[in-house]
Amino acid sequence: MTVPVAISSTTERLLLVALLLVIALGIQMASDVVIILVVSFILTLLALPAVGFLQRRGLPHGIAVAVVSLVAFLLLLGLIVLLVFALQMLATDIGTFQAELDQRIDAVLLALNQFGISLPAFSASSFDLGAIAGTALAWVSDLGGILMATFFVMIATFFMLLEAPQLPVRAARLLGPDTTALDQASRMSGFVIDFMVVRTETNLVHGVVFGGVLLAMGVHAAVLWGLLTFLLGYIPYLGLIAAALPAIFFAWIQYGLPGALAVVVVVIVLNLIVENPVFSY
Repeated sequence: MTVPVAISSTTERLLLVALLLVIALGIQMASDVVIILVVSFILTLLALPAVGFLQRRGLPHGIAVAVVSLVAFLLLLGLIVLLVFALQMLATDIGTFQAELDQRIDAVLLALNQFGISLPAFSASSFDLGAIAGTALAWVSDLGGILMATFFVMIATFFMLLEAPQLPVRAARLLGPDTTALDQASRMSGFVIDFMVVRTETNLVHGVVFGGVLLAMGVHAAVLWGLLTFLLGYIPYLGLIAAALPAIFFAWIQYGLPGALAVVVVVIVLNLIVENPVFSY
């Protein structure tokens, strides 16, 4: 008869820590795959209405999927090229704004000193736009990896679209004769698809209008901030705010507080006009 080996509490804690480290390492290693699958799933939801439209026009399912996948690939590739070009322009020109930034920071510190607030740890030299440019260039330098990830995303999207018609059959096999659960799943999937389409329309309008207004105002890298507005708009609540912050920052550097406030007003107006009554879902 074997006697169970007693494990001390210290050993249990060490084993638990080791297990958590292994899990964290596995998540980190699989993060790229998870990102590819999530992006592919989003693209599949956006492409399904287009595939259905082509099928209703008489195209076979496989050809419709191929056409939609090709168009989606070209659009995604164009978006990446435009984003990389905008980042390169930002990285190239960002150093020219260092002098203006130093002046703005000195003015802020002087105003704070007048109110008795002293910040000796901060100065104009504490903020280096060159470091931001270096980060942007480092991201752009991995263009090969970005294109490779895009390729895998489109491959996964293509096969997801091919398998989409089989999902109701497989769901029926899984759920059995319970039509209520199947109907609920069907309605939920339809709601998610409609929401993603509406969200994309909203982001597109928001990004184009915001980028156009910034371009008319002369804010640097207006195209980039418009692209960020489109991409980050998928993040609820915080995405549009995060996309607007760089534009507000550069408007402040170029035009001072009035310029920054003008961009804030544009953001608020766009949210009221575009987000709420027009495309709210």
